[in-house]
Amino acid sequence: MQLALDQARHAWRLGEVPVGAVVVKDGEVIAVGYNQPIGQHDPTAHAEIVALRAAAVKLGNYRLPGCELYVTLEPCVMCSGAMMHARLARVIYAAQDPKTGAAGSVVNLFEQEQLNHHTEVVGGVMADESAAMLKGFFAERRTAARRVIVPE
Repeated sequence: MQLALDQARHAWRLGEVPVGAVVVKDGEVIAVGYNQPIGQHDPTAHAEIVALRAAAVKLGNYRLPGCELYVTLEPCVMCSGAMMHARLARVIYAAQDPKTGAAGSVVNLFEQEQLNHHTEVVGGVMADESAAMLKGFFAERRTAARRVIVPE
């Protein structure tokens, strides 16, 4: 999770919401990602999707059985769906997302029995560190927005 937090810090430096993700297989990091929707002009460029794409390229397969994904924020619906389609074995996330979290905060896609694949989910790993980073980022943005002087 520490490496995912490092990726989140990188996103922050670039002006992106600080979310980072890491894909691990057999104890080895095979891919990393950080939020890039603003810089890439791509609404799907969430940290998890970036990391999943890189892992799929590295393994030469869009399925990622036996892989785990560590992410600093509870996944949204889009990312949760992609994780299940990739057949991840496990998702480990840090902070909860009470507005868009799809691993229990708003909905829990991972518990839908009707779906044909079920990914194990673990939440709360290094949650305080991740939540503090997110709070700091949004506080910084609010402060910067107040500094903008609107011409009369």
